[in-house]
Amino acid sequence: MLNIIAGVCLLLWGVGLVRLGMTNGFGAELRRGLAAGTKNRVYSFLSGMGITALLQSSTATVLIVAAFAGQGMINSATGIAMVLGADVGTTLVAQLFSLDITFLIPVFMIFGYFAFSQRKSGRQKNLGRIFIGLALMLFSLAWIKESAEPLKTSEVLPVVLHALESDFIFAILIAALMTWLAHSSLAIILLLMSFVSSGILPLELAIYMVLGANIGGTIPQILAVLKDQPEALRVPVGNFIIRLIGVVAVFAFVPYIKPYMDFMGADETRKIVNFHTVFNLALAIVFLPFTGVISKLCERIIPNRIEKDNPSNARYLDRKDIATPSVALAAATRETLRMADLVQQMLEDTNRVLKTNDMMLLEKVREEDDVIDHIYEQIKSYMARLSQEPMSPQEAARYVQVLTFSTNLEHAGDVIDKNLMPLALKKIKRGIDFSEEGMKEIDHIHELVMESVQLAQSIFVSGDADMARKLLQDKRDIREAELLGMSTHIERLGDGVPETIATSSLHVDIIRDYRRINSYMCTVAYPLIEDKYRYDFKLHEEKTP
Repeated sequence: MLNIIAGVCLLLWGVGLVRLGMTNGFGAELRRGLAAGTKNRVYSFLSGMGITALLQSSTATVLIVAAFAGQGMINSATGIAMVLGADVGTTLVAQLFSLDITFLIPVFMIFGYFAFSQRKSGRQKNLGRIFIGLALMLFSLAWIKESAEPLKTSEVLPVVLHALESDFIFAILIAALMTWLAHSSLAIILLLMSFVSSGILPLELAIYMVLGANIGGTIPQILAVLKDQPEALRVPVGNFIIRLIGVVAVFAFVPYIKPYMDFMGADETRKIVNFHTVFNLALAIVFLPFTGVISKLCERIIPNRIEKDNPSNARYLDRKDIATPSVALAAATRETLRMADLVQQMLEDTNRVLKTNDMMLLEKVREEDDVIDHIYEQIKSYMARLSQEPMSPQEAARYVQVLTFSTNLEHAGDVIDKNLMPLALKKIKRGIDFSEEGMKEIDHIHELVMESVQLAQSIFVSGDADMARKLLQDKRDIREAELLGMSTHIERLGDGVPETIATSSLHVDIIRDYRRINSYMCTVAYPLIEDKYRYDFKLHEEKTP
């Protein structure tokens, strides 16, 4: 029993390695392929089937499809069609592993080891991870089969089997529970196949447990998106409804099906895996024309939530993307750009507060900083989880850029909230105004800083070294504008301009804080300039004899 339990653990590990290698190495391409196959129900079905055959996990495919539905990229009917394909796709993997291909174990392991160990990261490493996972899966199945042989003479096993054979509903529930705990219907099907092959599990009981595995595989999918948007939740719930209807419909006919199962294979192992495939194909054929009906049923079960849009909630961060770093980094980039837009809005509102002494607008600026702080906390938490995933050097560099830029945007928001707003409040309470020339100087600095925020966003997205140089040149221009403003401000003090005398300290501090914001924006340019310098230096060394 210990050997069997260890074999199951090794099987689950192998399945996880293959899934991890596919999502990390080829996740972006798989997502694009899945998104492209949405022209009609047949295309959706085929794309779901193909992606799942590669991922070796219908759960992974369902979660991706649910994310698409939650973001409004596809409707629930299309998502359910994809999921029907995913369920068939996982049976194709079971078909592959039902063949006697144990001779490939050393080939897969040797190739996987060298591919995995030759590079620190990248697709080659993930390809090695995939082949190591395949080797472990094949080895674990052979191990389980061999370890199960002595159970034929066990005195306890007949008692257990008799309890299950006397109550097939209980057998279905046990298989569903095992599949839920394992988070892999493929692993449980392969385990049942090994038990049947060893002769310790009767064919009829195994068929009922296959039905249970088909239901149990939907439970982790539902739990994973339970707190997501209703559109996302409807996809796995629709899958559960279809599985449940299929199991109920087939349950009563299993004793009548068994005598006619010879067409499914010569040996009982083939019969089990072929029954699993035929069951899922039959569900796809029956329900594919009615995915719209299932979708409407799910809408009645899970209605849309009526809730106000909370700007403090992250809009683009999806925890299911974390397994694919390239996709997760793109989502974090979008959320960071949203932060930058809010900083721009804060700057615009700040300038208006300084001109109009509007207290309500001042409070609005402070609320905007609270929104930025909340979004930043969510980005930090998301990036912390992402850091636990293996990343390529390019992805690791992008990770640092996203985290650094979002941090500097949060600092810029704090400068506005904790420095500029108290200065504006002091100006309002004193009932004073800037001189006409003084306000023009502040407006000029404001425009330059706004341009730097916009340019920093473009650099953050494009990584353009020429734009980075321009941003640093603008920083010098802002410094020169500050020095010129200070000079003319001192001249006005000397001339005894009343407004200048009243607002002198405020004027100096406001311009200083604007320059601090610009400094935070410029940090996005330094790594690009340094990389360009290192590249040019290396190129020069290679050309120099």
